[in-house]
Amino acid sequence: MTSNDTLVTPKLDTYDGLLAAITPSAGDTREILDPATGAVVGLAPVHTVDDLEAAIAAATLAQPAWAALGHDARSAVMVRAADAIDAAAEALAQLLSREQGKPLNGPNARFEVGGASAWLRTAAATPLESEVLIDDGTTHAAISYRPIGVVGAIGPWNWPMMISMWQIAPALRMGNAVVVKPSEYTPLSVLALVAVVNQVLPEGLVTVVSGGRAIGAGLAVHPGIGKVMFTGSTATGKAIIKSSADTVKRLTLELGGNDAGIVLPDADPAAIAEGLFWGAFINTGQTCAALKRLYVHDDIYDAVCEELTAVAARMPMGVGMDESNVLGPLQNQAQFDIVAGLVQSAKDSGARVLIGGNPDLEAPGFFYPTTLIADIDDDNPLVREEQFGPVLPILRYTDLDDVIARANSVDVGLGGSVWSSDLVAARAVAARLETGTVWINAHGAVHPMIPFGGAKQSGYGLEFGVEGLKALGVPQVING
Repeated sequence: MTSNDTLVTPKLDTYDGLLAAITPSAGDTREILDPATGAVVGLAPVHTVDDLEAAIAAATLAQPAWAALGHDARSAVMVRAADAIDAAAEALAQLLSREQGKPLNGPNARFEVGGASAWLRTAAATPLESEVLIDDGTTHAAISYRPIGVVGAIGPWNWPMMISMWQIAPALRMGNAVVVKPSEYTPLSVLALVAVVNQVLPEGLVTVVSGGRAIGAGLAVHPGIGKVMFTGSTATGKAIIKSSADTVKRLTLELGGNDAGIVLPDADPAAIAEGLFWGAFINTGQTCAALKRLYVHDDIYDAVCEELTAVAARMPMGVGMDESNVLGPLQNQAQFDIVAGLVQSAKDSGARVLIGGNPDLEAPGFFYPTTLIADIDDDNPLVREEQFGPVLPILRYTDLDDVIARANSVDVGLGGSVWSSDLVAARAVAARLETGTVWINAHGAVHPMIPFGGAKQSGYGLEFGVEGLKALGVPQVING
């Protein structure tokens, strides 16, 4: 974890070396299993609250010197850390594929590792200068952003490397230290990513504490943590809000979603089918801002169903280390059970299964087949609840005002999309959706310079770009 001039030592640019580097030599451990095969991937440490205290103490010690470097010097170190990720990219992708289940190819493991590097580079390169608010000859006021101190980063299991970097990169750019708590399902990926960048970063600046709920709860209440960034369920987000109140922590919360897509009657079914598919099924549907409810005008409903089914039928699903696959298993048994139960509720209601819906329960791995369900009611649990898996309900509509009301009827609002050949019409509909982001003729695409955040119970606070950097600083106005 000490800073040096060597980007990647030989042992961290191979899979075996990377795994060996993060395997604990002492203390309690637990096995992490491949969700595609059930094989043991590696051993994860089971850290304690005492380990958390030590990590926060180390971060508190390291942070002032890091902040004192200034933006330019910090950015230079961050670029070197991104170079380290690139040098170890294939080893990181293989570990991610085995632990999380996502395939190497497609918008999956290699894509995610590349995203971690890209977000780190972008945060390093994004300027945030002091801004003069007023200078009229009588009054001069300017706003700038000071470091918060130590940031607690609590990440999910669906995009463990990339989302961790979404939290780490802007925190470092703004002069903070970071204590990372990964999901219990995917700790190895985050331990490995941080081990790679810590070849470059100062000792103690970024630390991973791998453990259970007590670690996350400890971050939320600890007086040494100035901000918590959390990506995960709305229920856990609410618990963090409550437990952080006594220390008045700053929070950025990216919580659950149930994103709706609306296909207008002028859309071309064949032209939009693949975009619809990946909007819903990226990462095998395990994405907060994936398309989870699709409303299609009655005029083209059957054609959209037909085209989407054809796309789904040709997308291979299987073990992630097989280069031919682009869809993988669900990451864990609990999520498999949720998806299976929601599909069963749809089938029991008489909804029409276009493809999938019948998992092989005797086969290894948590594989649920790509599933499209048509002619389903809005009040069905598959529509009302977030499935977070490879299943998409497709609903009919005829009236535009009615479908907008249906899309807005849930208590979350992370993302949404409108699909149309008429950009003016699509933007008019988009403006009426109650979500943090609305995409047009796409769904779920994120960019490191475009702010991203939720509405309603999908959380608050913005990530990415200049707004994301501001969220990792304490604004200070100097008036005079």
